[in-house]
Amino acid sequence: MNLNLANPLWVPVKALLCRTNRTRRIFTASVINSLLSDKVEKKDENEVLVVVGGGAAGVYGAIRAKTLAPDLRVLVIEKGRFLSKVKISGGGRCNVTNGHCTDTNRLAENYPRGNRELKGSFFYTHGPADTMSWFSDHGVPLKVEDDGRVFPVSDNSSYVIDCLLNEANVRGVRLERGKSVLTASTNANGKFVIKVGKRSADTSESIEASYLLIATGGSQQGYSLATQFGHSIVDPVPSLFTFKINDPLLIELAGISFSKVQAKLKLENTRPDLSNLSQIGPMLVTHWGLSGPVILRLSAWGARHLFTSEYKGDLIVDFIPDINIETAKSVLKQHKLQFSKHKVSNSFPPQFSLVNRFWKYILDRDGSSKDTLWASLSNSSLSSISDLLKHCTFQVTGKGQYKDEFVTAGGVPLSEVSLKTMESKLVPNLFFAGEVLNVDGVTGGFNFQNAWSGGYIAGTHIGKLASNMSSTERKVIGL
Repeated sequence: MNLNLANPLWVPVKALLCRTNRTRRIFTASVINSLLSDKVEKKDENEVLVVVGGGAAGVYGAIRAKTLAPDLRVLVIEKGRFLSKVKISGGGRCNVTNGHCTDTNRLAENYPRGNRELKGSFFYTHGPADTMSWFSDHGVPLKVEDDGRVFPVSDNSSYVIDCLLNEANVRGVRLERGKSVLTASTNANGKFVIKVGKRSADTSESIEASYLLIATGGSQQGYSLATQFGHSIVDPVPSLFTFKINDPLLIELAGISFSKVQAKLKLENTRPDLSNLSQIGPMLVTHWGLSGPVILRLSAWGARHLFTSEYKGDLIVDFIPDINIETAKSVLKQHKLQFSKHKVSNSFPPQFSLVNRFWKYILDRDGSSKDTLWASLSNSSLSSISDLLKHCTFQVTGKGQYKDEFVTAGGVPLSEVSLKTMESKLVPNLFFAGEVLNVDGVTGGFNFQNAWSGGYIAGTHIGKLASNMSSTERKVIGL
């Protein structure tokens, strides 16, 4: 069956996005009927862009292309829910971008995969400030928190989702949910022939498109389509996950957080010069181990090494990174003199900024009795406690299994895509954006910024190609 994108059913209707109070529902036609008729002269056909993937990169790119080329017919195909990662990111608040990285080179350093390539025009074309302006201009006021993360003032990801879907609807972007792109190829005319359907069904429909944007995130669908066009794939592995720790005493401290620690990851069979496997930042004790920004950043930089090591290794944590070990020993000795008649479990130096439950954990690790008086602590015990606070080793036994892997390391190599246009270097008019590429960032809004930037660049280039520019005009703007 062929899909007719030229018939009246193509025209977007407000029923596509129906809202009752604050409830949003997306409706799509059960079937997009017949294809562009073979009898229609090509000169009368409007060009078609098919976007595979209804996430941040795909929807943002579709809006941008349609904004520049209003006559371009844009169809976004999503097998699940539109903008599903936007909904759950940041604990349901949506960490839109990072507002502290205004320098593009510094910004690129937050991407374990892509840190060299993204130092060019990528973020200069559309960076965090541009993203923030776009959402603010479209009715979503934002705020920058102390650590640089940017959220809607409402602290509700639904405002970001509503903004994007409303803008897509107003622009005339068509959204089709519940179907996958099964295969894609090019015909003799250089057009894309795309088969769409449900994998469980025997039937499929076909679309002929002038442009194809693959923005499927870390799903196998995108990798499969890329290989159909001759692209290679860097094997995907999880990134941004928590660590399972083999320590029953630590697990009992679930919920305790540390505002600043330094954590180093040591794995077998890895190069000793991996400087990024040492990170500084907040850390959280969970029911299964350790989490928080410092752990997530370590998991990102060490994603491939952790995969190779079967997620086993040693984590060395410095709980007082701003105090050197000699100063720590001196502080403990001073506390011993001042509180000699107190039990060691009932008091500890306030300079360490620890909670009592964790202090008792350190004493357990050291083997000191909680009933011991400070006066009875030997100098060797003071040195041992200092060492634990500065170099506390935990055994990593695996990664978190609670669906906290929001990012994939791997995908289409950046060497096979022009980052100035996001166009494939192998197939004309084929574009990629977002996590389907071998790009991933650390926690803090950087992965969404990759999606906004890539989608914007791809949409800009597609829109300009599809618009009624003369060849001279295209040459002037470098197309």
